[in-house]
Amino acid sequence: MTQTTSRVLEPSDLDAALAVLDREPVANAFVTARVRIAGLDPWRLGGEMWGWYEGGVLTSLCYAGANLVPICATPRAVRAFADRARRAGRRCSSVVGPAEPTAALWRLLEPQWGPAREVRAHQPLMVTDRMSDVIAPDPFVRRVRKDELETIMPACVAMFTEEVGISPLAGDGGLIYQARVAELVGAGRSFARFDADGKVVFKAEIGAATDRACQIQGVWVAPEHRGKGVAAPGMAAVLRYALTEIAPVASLYVNDFNTPARRTYEKVGFQEVGAFMSVLF
Repeated sequence: MTQTTSRVLEPSDLDAALAVLDREPVANAFVTARVRIAGLDPWRLGGEMWGWYEGGVLTSLCYAGANLVPICATPRAVRAFADRARRAGRRCSSVVGPAEPTAALWRLLEPQWGPAREVRAHQPLMVTDRMSDVIAPDPFVRRVRKDELETIMPACVAMFTEEVGISPLAGDGGLIYQARVAELVGAGRSFARFDADGKVVFKAEIGAATDRACQIQGVWVAPEHRGKGVAAPGMAAVLRYALTEIAPVASLYVNDFNTPARRTYEKVGFQEVGAFMSVLF
């Protein structure tokens, strides 16, 4: 093998890929969780895993599926991944990952792939490994049951549409999105508070889970309940599930312009440790 090269990884490269992913267990939780379940077979993984080798050693990765995600990517690896992405053409709906390599990757891809629908250049990555001393968990937040999928689905669609700017029902009528929501409900990683009429007041999911870290996502409060102190106790309840049942560390990333959400997460005990960047198409 030459001194530096990039190639599509194969199932036999799994241990080497996991060694790279495990270098940053929090930032890489989403991709690590996928790889631990599916391995590196593109059909099962839902995309290719590209590898960058320095001196014959795998040092950087890039997941190329519905998202393009640089992982532990050095500047030279970023250039190699950009070349490969340009040749393949854009098949992803977003480029997302740690802010610095993602920004470098986008600078190289933008001339061919741009303009993006939206660029979120700084999304604080927040982490905690303990419960808050000041915010008590909401006792009414619980796991969503499988027979409640139709009840939770509209709240998930509303959250996604607010967050991303387009409906997840566009394109395939929401089949892929509904399957993902059902998967999280089935895995016991979807949580909500319901009112007396069975409507969703608060919801969140633990979207990615490994034995070292998990990622909370999809946090949403029904519009009529916003500003009433629902979010922080709700988050504390989900965090308790996360830390006691899933992983020793919980993380999330948030849009820098979403001041109320950032304040809520800080109240519950999350601290900013880095930043992600998202390029949305």
